[in-house]
Amino acid sequence: MSLKSALFVALGLFGIGFVYVWAQSLLSGKDFSRLSMPTLAETAIGFVTDFFDTLGIGSFATTTALFKISKLVRDENIPGTLNVGHTIPTLLEALIFIAIVSAGGKTLVLMIAAAIIGAWLGSGIVASLSRRKIQIGMGIALFVAAGIFLASNLGLFPAGGVSESLWGLKLLIAVLGNFILGALMTLGIGLYAPCMILVSLLGMNPKAAFPIMMGSCAFLMPVAAARFIKEKKYEPRLALGLSLGGTPAVLIAAYLVKSLPLTLIRWLVILVVVYTAVAMLKSAAKKTNSP
Repeated sequence: MSLKSALFVALGLFGIGFVYVWAQSLLSGKDFSRLSMPTLAETAIGFVTDFFDTLGIGSFATTTALFKISKLVRDENIPGTLNVGHTIPTLLEALIFIAIVSAGGKTLVLMIAAAIIGAWLGSGIVASLSRRKIQIGMGIALFVAAGIFLASNLGLFPAGGVSESLWGLKLLIAVLGNFILGALMTLGIGLYAPCMILVSLLGMNPKAAFPIMMGSCAFLMPVAAARFIKEKKYEPRLALGLSLGGTPAVLIAAYLVKSLPLTLIRWLVILVVVYTAVAMLKSAAKKTNSP
């Protein structure tokens, strides 16, 4: 069996395991009583955010912004809703990009494994945090995301090299970096842009980042999502809306869309994300100052 075939089988098993855990939770206990069909607007959030996610912009910062502005989700449940709702579209993205973009097998597998371990540890911590701590963490995370988008638009990203693999010390740095990114992703810091910066700094072809970053997310998100589901720290209806809207969006973006003014889109995202970050921190400050 080739490495790609093994990854496809593993992705399938992770996907089946996630669907089983989520369905079992939805059909029993409190989640079932909280579940109803998502509205068209809630499904549209999944479509828009996963459409741009497939193009490399990421979905966490944009979804967080839309949730915060619309007041659809309690702040402490946003990380869990992101991880649960975007898992199925991200699995589909990984299948597509691992199939069509070349990346070194050893580098790909080790970075994915590191991200999974980081996500497992990170989700356990995030699921136990108070609302105020999550608001502060997500506010900081959104400022980081806005900074990355700004650096991208100003051409400050490293150009990268031509290699599709890493060895020795560079591989170790990449693995440790992806471990940290996997842990941070559970708090709402998207992995895509930081992962692309990481591999570019280490001399890899930025295109090789797509199967690495999407594969990392596709494996780590079911792991993180399972812990959020277990702790009941997410909104089932909204997570379902993200999945239902996001899945067709991935196929449209990957196979039908050839070009978009991504720089302009990033400028719009920066404005919305900064606004949301300020709102998160203001909410945390109000909690602190209240009697």
